[in-house]
Amino acid sequence: MRRPGGSQAGGARMARMSAIVHVVLVEWQDGADPAEADALVDRHLVPLPGVLTLDRGPSVSTEGLESGFDWALVIRFASADALAAYLPHPEHVVVGSFLQAHAARLVVFDVAAAR
Repeated sequence: MRRPGGSQAGGARMARMSAIVHVVLVEWQDGADPAEADALVDRHLVPLPGVLTLDRGPSVSTEGLESGFDWALVIRFASADALAAYLPHPEHVVVGSFLQAHAARLVVFDVAAAR
C-alpha cells in the first residue's frame, strides 16, 4: 500500500525513527494482585534503556468505557528499535510472564507517537 506523499518503505523508516507508545490492557483473573504487577513493573521495566516514560495502574476514567479491563501499562519508547530490543529483554519477560499468567484478557497495542 502506498501512502500519500511517500512510499510504504519510507513510512516504515519514519516509524522506526519516531517514538513508539506501547499500550497493554489487562483484565485480571479472580484473585490476581494488581499491586504485584505494579511492583514488578517498577522493579524490572523502569530502568530499561530506551524507556522514555512509563505509567501503570487502574483506570481513573469517569466514562466507564473500560470494557472490563482493570489495569493498563503505557510505555513510551525512544524508537521502534528500542521497543524491538525490549520485547526479548529478560526483564520484560518477567513482567510479561506475570501478566499472561494472571490475565483473563490482555491486549497489546503499539502506535507511533505524534511527537
